[in-house]
Amino acid sequence: MQSAASCACLRRLLRNNFVKRSQQQLHKETERLREQIRRHEHRYYALDDPEISDAEFDRLMERLKALETQDASLIRPDSPTQRVGGKPREGVTQAAHSTPLLSLDNTYSQQELLEFDRRVREGAGKDRVEYVAELKMDGMSMTVLYERGLLRRAVTRGDGAVGEEVTENARTIRSLPLSLNRSALAKAKLGPDLEVRGEVILGSKAFERINAERERQGLAKFANPRNAAAGSIRMLEPSVVAERRLDFFCYGLLVDARAPLAEHRQALGTLSALGFKVNPHWRHCRDIEQALEFCREWEAKRESLPYEIDGVVIKVNSIALQSEMGATAKAPRWAVAYKYAARQAVTRVHQIEVQVGRTGALTPVALLEPVSLGGVTVSRATLHNEDEVRRLGLKIGDAVVVERGGDVIPKVVRVETAGRAKHGGKLRDFRMPSRCPVCEGRVVREEGEVASRCVNANCPAKLKESILHFASRKMMNIDGLGEALVDQLVDGKLLRNVADIYQLREESLIHLERMGRKSAENLLGEIEKSRENSLERVVFALGIRFVGERTASLLAGHFGSMDKLASAAQEELEAVPEVGPKVAASICNFFREPQNQKLIERLRAERLQFEQKSKAVKSARLAGATFVLTGELKSYTREEAKQKIEQEGGRVTGSVSKKTDYVVAGSDPGSKLEKARALGVKILDEAQLDSLLQ
Repeated sequence: MQSAASCACLRRLLRNNFVKRSQQQLHKETERLREQIRRHEHRYYALDDPEISDAEFDRLMERLKALETQDASLIRPDSPTQRVGGKPREGVTQAAHSTPLLSLDNTYSQQELLEFDRRVREGAGKDRVEYVAELKMDGMSMTVLYERGLLRRAVTRGDGAVGEEVTENARTIRSLPLSLNRSALAKAKLGPDLEVRGEVILGSKAFERINAERERQGLAKFANPRNAAAGSIRMLEPSVVAERRLDFFCYGLLVDARAPLAEHRQALGTLSALGFKVNPHWRHCRDIEQALEFCREWEAKRESLPYEIDGVVIKVNSIALQSEMGATAKAPRWAVAYKYAARQAVTRVHQIEVQVGRTGALTPVALLEPVSLGGVTVSRATLHNEDEVRRLGLKIGDAVVVERGGDVIPKVVRVETAGRAKHGGKLRDFRMPSRCPVCEGRVVREEGEVASRCVNANCPAKLKESILHFASRKMMNIDGLGEALVDQLVDGKLLRNVADIYQLREESLIHLERMGRKSAENLLGEIEKSRENSLERVVFALGIRFVGERTASLLAGHFGSMDKLASAAQEELEAVPEVGPKVAASICNFFREPQNQKLIERLRAERLQFEQKSKAVKSARLAGATFVLTGELKSYTREEAKQKIEQEGGRVTGSVSKKTDYVVAGSDPGSKLEKARALGVKILDEAQLDSLLQ
């Protein structure tokens, strides 16, 4: 008969074997799911040839998420689940390119393109040179580095020598592989470390969807897909970038900072074989005449594409000849952009209306006699600002040339003054209104700025944005008051200004979409708790232009009360450290607006903190020392760490500079840690911070 000890040992052995087998099965299933998802992503986003429905794809993704949640050790950085919703970047890191990421010289006519060919042939000593012609996509250049087959870094063009690191945002682009197929890498015989260059773009449908959503929210629309793509990839919130549905088309391949293949067309084929998205509309041309034929062909067909192009890029096919020709300081000598003529038409301005954007900026818009432009009927064109109207010399009633070009939103290029005599008596000057056309609030144009702005914090045109700002984490921290709920509350007239937040009641909330009794109770609890937030948070939450977290803290500390701040003259405001004339003028304009004065009184009646509570300073041991916090701390929150440092006389700021004394790095630190190392700033872990505080 076996002893109790041996039975226990056997049970442990069986249990361990079972656990081991279970972990192996989980590992196999997650790997199988990852491979399936990668293949379907490639077919959908790179080849535009999906094999399964969106619902089936979502089920695969949900199953993978569930397995990784079950066992965190299964999560890998190249997992498809790690694309969306990454942590916000804490700042912008500069990164140098391995070789300059240059722009291109432009040509605008057949004769200029033939002249480019002549220079190339003379330099090569040949009668004929082969080229590759590619569509010139209207986006933002980016380079992506892979180490051991894994995506490690993505960097924007910047000035060509140094760009901004945007790795977390790039990881959200579905057409960009997070890892490369090993068999394809082995077949390419290039090694596992590659650099891929290409263009970040936003397709026409995605652009229209984003602008329609922004218009619905009362936000300023993007001028064109290029601006939207460039602005998106450089945002600090990857989860928002993921929603934009950016795309990435590759056009260049480097290994050890050199083109590894004999011909450029081979590089395009290799990139495609490795799983990258390469624009299929490229052509190997035996001579410049074939390249010109390609340019003419796509100028006629450009409207059929699901994205914007503004021309064709023509490159020497031979890599050896590319190296021999080299580059100027700005552009390679072996490539040129053939730019299509901008799409223009003549029409007449019958009125100029003023739109108010989410920041309160007033934008004049020309209302036009409808005209066909690039296959689209155009009846409106942006005039940007009052100075632009003056620069054009535009009067209401003028005939104008409007241009679409690469811009989806047309713009007025010039005024046709020749026929003015016929309409002289009917022409009228445009003047920017002194009162907001939406709310009748005061319109102010700050010195040195081109934009005129409505300074009424309650202006309906910017109300939703004001409420989201007021409720966000660093301001009043009202958890649950997000974008979807704010839309319902504003559209349903339950919120007409931020003070109305404190008048919300359960009976009006429970009837809203996705808002049950429990959710309503939680939200009301968060609202009640926010009444205790400090004066500096209230000042920050008001959304005064140029007043950020740091400035709000300085103002609250200097004046000690909302009343003293509101009544301060510009000279008094400029006496506050780090507050200059521009910021001081903005604060004065805010508190001078009668509607904002009413808002302040409403907030006072709702018992928000209008007096500064003195911060208890235990000692002055850290007096004069400046700290920056990055990463996640285990023992306390960022706010708690900040309070402890300030209690010892130290100061916490949001960015690293030469004046920073310490950077405290928790787990998963951001780019601030790299900047601290580069500047030689002393880095503390959490234990060292505890030691310093104690």
